[in-house]
Amino acid sequence: MSFSRIFAALALSVILISTPAFASHIHRAPTSGHARKTTHHRVRRSHRLHGQQAIDAARVTQIQQALIQAHYLNGAPTGDWDTNTVAAMRKFQADQGWQTKLMPDSRALKKLGLGADYSNAINARDAHFTPPPPINTIPADQSSGFMAASGVSE
Repeated sequence: MSFSRIFAALALSVILISTPAFASHIHRAPTSGHARKTTHHRVRRSHRLHGQQAIDAARVTQIQQALIQAHYLNGAPTGDWDTNTVAAMRKFQADQGWQTKLMPDSRALKKLGLGADYSNAINARDAHFTPPPPINTIPADQSSGFMAASGVSE
């Protein structure tokens, strides 16, 4: 092989090997500690809180009245969700075996008699519920089937 062919092959190899190194352009963070200034500004949106943030004073008064009746709170209702009310609600919920971190628990409100009122619901307004028929009007074979299914013997 001639010297020129070896030289040409070597030059071609160097060019092929070094071309990919110059072909990619990678942006790297500056190492000198100076941040690169950008002209793009991010629009920050304020963090919006969702859901109920505070308990209405009228509802706090109802809760306080119920806690007073249940002997968990002393004094007169103030309508303020203060430390005494929080402590009373936590104690009530703890005595029931419920969580005490999130307040107030819906089960606790129901147990205090402060659950939702469904008396004005659409399907409850004109509802008429008939009482069950007397036992002596149930056929014997049907009542014996109920007895057998429940495991009760006569």
